[in-house]
Amino acid sequence: MSHTAKRLRYVLKRLLQALPIVLAIVIVNFFLLHMAEGDAVDVLAGEAGSATPEYMAELRKKFGLDQPLPVQLVVYLKNVLSFDLGYSFRHDMPVLDLVLDRFVPTLLLMTSTIVLAVGVGIVLGLLAATGLNTWRDTLISVFALVTYATPLFWVGLMFIVVFSLNLGWFPTSGMENFAAFYEGWDRVWDIAHHLVLPTVTLSLFYLALYTRLMRASMLEQAGMDYVTTARAKGLTERRIMFVHVLRNALLPVVTMAGVQVGALIGGSVIVESVFAWPGLGMLAFEALFARDLNLLLGIFLLSALLVVAVNLLVDIIYSSLDPRIEVG
Repeated sequence: MSHTAKRLRYVLKRLLQALPIVLAIVIVNFFLLHMAEGDAVDVLAGEAGSATPEYMAELRKKFGLDQPLPVQLVVYLKNVLSFDLGYSFRHDMPVLDLVLDRFVPTLLLMTSTIVLAVGVGIVLGLLAATGLNTWRDTLISVFALVTYATPLFWVGLMFIVVFSLNLGWFPTSGMENFAAFYEGWDRVWDIAHHLVLPTVTLSLFYLALYTRLMRASMLEQAGMDYVTTARAKGLTERRIMFVHVLRNALLPVVTMAGVQVGALIGGSVIVESVFAWPGLGMLAFEALFARDLNLLLGIFLLSALLVVAVNLLVDIIYSSLDPRIEVG
């Protein structure tokens, strides 16, 4: 069997293994959300100021909330299998359309954050490890410690004050300037311009993690027996560092990046709130207070699918970095 066929078989096997995991996540989320007191009808009644018991009973029947919980679960699972995630009473539109509309901004923010945090973190960790116990190592370590300990909301607000209000380099909020009616590459540039500050703000925390992890991983790999063997063979320090040590040191960084995809969605709530970024994090925050359970379940389902897909990608990258890891 060829390597490509083995890789394809491995991907299909992982996808089949992911199905019961996603199903379990959907069921657990469903019961957890329904365990909380109150529902969408209570919120609507509270906003209306008053509502008769008859009217509230009619609303519960309309939303299917009058059925026993196991029946609601069966109906929900049946709808999910047909790609029907229900209806959002708060936004007055299908949940699937709403979630997919907000998924693109979240994907932009997450992708740019991961690329920036992992890329810069690897470089800084590499510089710190190759300059162990020098001023470079100390400076990078202090920078990582400060960025890790600084609250994201404070960083975001300071960026707005300095780079938006004082210098005027970047917009204060939003994803794009709708009033300008940009099209084509002008719109791409406008979105990228709005994306800079949220990305840098969200990246700082994760950049510190990857920097420390990369530094520790480089130092650990540098003390391995294969490095001593490579030096005995007469290989240059540069070749040993960048061909052998770096390749193996990247493995825990790649693993951590895959694990933190789910955390990025939750962590982006603060950044999206500060910069009014129209993503899933802010949508989930609004849906929670509105008791819009269908919308929350839709967001959780999409998040679970995203985490499964990213971890599958991480496993494939893992096997590429270390050929000893078989994917067949």
